[in-house]
Amino acid sequence: MGDSTLWVAALTAATAVLASWVTSRGTARAARIQADAAAATVQADGLRAARRSAYVDLIEQAQRMGDLYWKVTDAHEIGDPDERLATLRDLRIRLRGEYAVLRQRVWVADLEGPPEVASAADLLRRSTSANYRALDAMIAGEEDAGRRFNDCYAPFWESVVHFVGVARTALHATRI
Repeated sequence: MGDSTLWVAALTAATAVLASWVTSRGTARAARIQADAAAATVQADGLRAARRSAYVDLIEQAQRMGDLYWKVTDAHEIGDPDERLATLRDLRIRLRGEYAVLRQRVWVADLEGPPEVASAADLLRRSTSANYRALDAMIAGEEDAGRRFNDCYAPFWESVVHFVGVARTALHATRI
């Protein structure tokens, strides 16, 4: 009876060691899967935060340009021709500076992606060209330049709204 007890004890010990080894391998694998999932989540959250920041910066810059466009419209109504011309020239200089910032922010949005957002950002950037040409025409004294400038505002703002929609969709996509 003593011999069978030894065999049972040895078999029980071997089973316990094997069970422990199998459990530790499963636990290690589960921990690795959990760590990989956590790292992927952190990476996705970081990418989403970077994209959101880039998109918000671009939207804010477009808003600043839109505000200056309203000032151009107001300046065009100034009665004194010299004051009007001086104000329009000042606004053109300010718009050049704001456009440089907009262009940089479009590049950042392009860098952050995805392609749909980059395309919408570039469309927004290109939508400022007609406004600038109309402002130059206003400064040059062309008769219908003020109307042309005002007609450019709606397409510009539509491109801003389009960008916001595309950016929102990209940020809320299940996979970034």
